[in-house]
Amino acid sequence: MFIFMGVPGLAELLISVPQAARSVESLIGELKVLVHAESPSRDHLLLERCAGLISALGEVNLGISPQIEIDEGVPRILFDFGAHPQGRGVLILCHYDTVWEQGAWRQDLFSNDAGVIRGPGAFDMKAGILQGFRALRLLREAGQSLAGVRVLVTGDEEVGSGTSRGPIEALAKGMDAVLVLEASADGGTLKTARKGISIYRLEIQGLASHTGLDLDKGVNATVEAAHQVLAVSALADPVAGTSVTPTVLRSGTTTNTVPARALLDLDVRAWTVPELERVDAALRALLPNLPGIRLRLDGGINRPPLEPAASAGLYALSQEVAAGLAIDPPGSAAVGGASDGNFTAGIGVPTLDGLGAVGGGAHSTEEYMLVGAIAERTALLAGIVQRILQGDFER
Repeated sequence: MFIFMGVPGLAELLISVPQAARSVESLIGELKVLVHAESPSRDHLLLERCAGLISALGEVNLGISPQIEIDEGVPRILFDFGAHPQGRGVLILCHYDTVWEQGAWRQDLFSNDAGVIRGPGAFDMKAGILQGFRALRLLREAGQSLAGVRVLVTGDEEVGSGTSRGPIEALAKGMDAVLVLEASADGGTLKTARKGISIYRLEIQGLASHTGLDLDKGVNATVEAAHQVLAVSALADPVAGTSVTPTVLRSGTTTNTVPARALLDLDVRAWTVPELERVDAALRALLPNLPGIRLRLDGGINRPPLEPAASAGLYALSQEVAAGLAIDPPGSAAVGGASDGNFTAGIGVPTLDGLGAVGGGAHSTEEYMLVGAIAERTALLAGIVQRILQGDFER
């Protein structure tokens, strides 16, 4: 249940957009440092380097030391301001890993051209981390106690949050709200619904043979893979918004050998849990087409959907805060991408996503963010946190 105790003007916002604007230049300098600290999800050494920088920047801005845990080589950073006297709480959720391998960004790592910043991970989502730090710093300097606030920055969101899901859910339990500083949707809109996602790998085991001498003795895993690609693709339901996408396919060893093994990666996305479960059951019921083929399916449902009801109350609060700041209220969007906010919404905690940088082109070399939006976004986040801590939003 959501209870709105406040109306615009009930509690005077401590932070204005002009106040936030005064910190933009230094934030851009910090962002340049973080973008140059490349942090691909599977490179633990680079993750550790970037995590060290984030920890230092967070300590400077927040005035407290972080707790750092390394799980399977992936550093996770937590800033914890302690318990709120009335038990209120807000979890601010971020990640610092990127989809970019070191050196994959074939242009200057960081550029700021007429207020448009480009760089690997600048939009998704290193700017969001720094906007979060700056919003809390401004609140702290304005006299707002941050007791009840936790900031979690993870390092494996882009690859499924294998080491982070448990800690995220544990920290979110009992919180009034989770604010996710992922990049915005188009035009700066907040993400009030996200598809759930499932990740699978189908292993196809055949039998190798010489293509010239013993062709009939082989069982071709590549041919079987072609059958399975068509079978799994047919499980999609465009009307329901459910996609089943074969992505990476690997098979074969040499050009004169019948392929003995193939691996097929699958990406499944849906708006509802029943749709994810329908596809999951169908994938587990797949049968071979060729005699002698064996199938093995690994994986499953990775993130539940972030359904609109999970964000409705916080989205309404964001509109109130925007009115108090005299800025255009952010719109809302339902998006196909998933985030760690799916986990917190899935356990019943109100969750609002897309509060980070405004821009576009995530996961592409066109990735960019707009400097002109930083101050408003920082002030908006500060205002939402303030209102939650003051009791203007209850779970």
